[in-house]
Amino acid sequence: MSNTNQCTYSVSGTHCRSCELIIEKEISRQPGVKSVKASTKDGTVTIKYHGSTRPQIHLLNQLFQDNHYHFSEAPSSQSFQLKNKVLPFLLSASIILLYLFAEKQGFSSLLSVDSNSLLVAFFGFGLLAGFSTCAALVGGIVLSLAKQWNSIYSSSQSTFQKMEPHFIFNLGRILSFTAFGFLLGLLGQSFHLSLDSGAYLTIAISLLMLFFALQMLEIPPFYKFNLSLPKSFTNKISDETNFKGKFMPLLMGGLTFFLPCGFTLTAQTLALGSGDPIVGALIMLLFVLGTSLPLLLIGFSSIKALSIPSRSSFYSYLAGFLVLFFSLFNINSQLKVLNLPSIDLAQPTKAASSVSIDNLPPIVNGVQVLKMNASASGYTPNYLRVRANVPVRWEITDTGTSGCTNAVISRNLFQGQINLVPGKTSYKEFTPTTPGVYRFSCWMGMVSGTLEVIASN
Repeated sequence: MSNTNQCTYSVSGTHCRSCELIIEKEISRQPGVKSVKASTKDGTVTIKYHGSTRPQIHLLNQLFQDNHYHFSEAPSSQSFQLKNKVLPFLLSASIILLYLFAEKQGFSSLLSVDSNSLLVAFFGFGLLAGFSTCAALVGGIVLSLAKQWNSIYSSSQSTFQKMEPHFIFNLGRILSFTAFGFLLGLLGQSFHLSLDSGAYLTIAISLLMLFFALQMLEIPPFYKFNLSLPKSFTNKISDETNFKGKFMPLLMGGLTFFLPCGFTLTAQTLALGSGDPIVGALIMLLFVLGTSLPLLLIGFSSIKALSIPSRSSFYSYLAGFLVLFFSLFNINSQLKVLNLPSIDLAQPTKAASSVSIDNLPPIVNGVQVLKMNASASGYTPNYLRVRANVPVRWEITDTGTSGCTNAVISRNLFQGQINLVPGKTSYKEFTPTTPGVYRFSCWMGMVSGTLEVIASN
């Protein structure tokens, strides 16, 4: 048996764990190579080989020419390059501003559903969700994992083959939503995710998305810490002849049922209220089929971008900025739901409020009558005042809400929610006892307002 030798080369042009897998997989196929260990963190590749079969640098550079990896004896530089991130940042900022503008203009109010809607309307409702809040939450998860999924496949495989994890992810969603829709129709009110638990779940997932975003952007402290499965496992699943890890995308897709997107909560509530397991299953099935198209488009765009090595880093930075925004956006929204400190640029100061804060609502038959309009773009007014220890009847007129904004919650003011119906006035009666400033919002915290409770004389 020939002796085993070892050499270490510097390599530049790598960006992530996917690059490591590509290098390890291709070099390991070369004659005489026993093992390969690539490190994006150190910018090196260590090769163990038999006898005199040491892979030559010029042959490695030819082998990885299309991937734009460059091997040399000299140390490579993997430093944080700000200039390469300027264009992706500007493009992502444009996409984010367009998204915020669409939400502010009430784009999501173009389609709404209720208990009287035809089942086919839930497909359009899901389609709308997939291009709005679902893109912010579930789409962000797809973006943050697309690069890891893409590393499983070789560059010679077709786009359709590389889309396999995305198809499986959406299949998991379809199976889960349909099954749980059946249970919702069967079990009624006994099955429901609380607002608090849903908010904490969203924050936990968003924090994981935030970590992936910082890795995509190659921020040094996070870039060097590789949150991934052991190489002994990832090397096996990256072999095209082995099982490609179908279970994990299936499971992840199924678990998205429990993410409290406002659109999803609307569909779940209507499935719950149907009292019919078949109808409940059909509502959730058509809804999730509608969301699948936008999510598959996100997956397809990531595959096409990652399939071109020269554009891979550009896409990684672009996706990183988008995932960074959506993760922070989701966290901030759920902090509003939990009435915890958060950022709300649209929140008026007392002086700028459209309601004179010197005037308190009138008292009719011993009850304060508080009036407000609600639409997909926000509340009017969104700064209100009431007296402490005096019953309140809060009347809210729906002037055009949607799935994400068709309910008002405030966990510290009253239990449950105020369900809104387009064109009608809904109300909630409660008695605030503790003076203070309280936040109210929609299910997802995307539109919010403030209610100040003052000590009564």
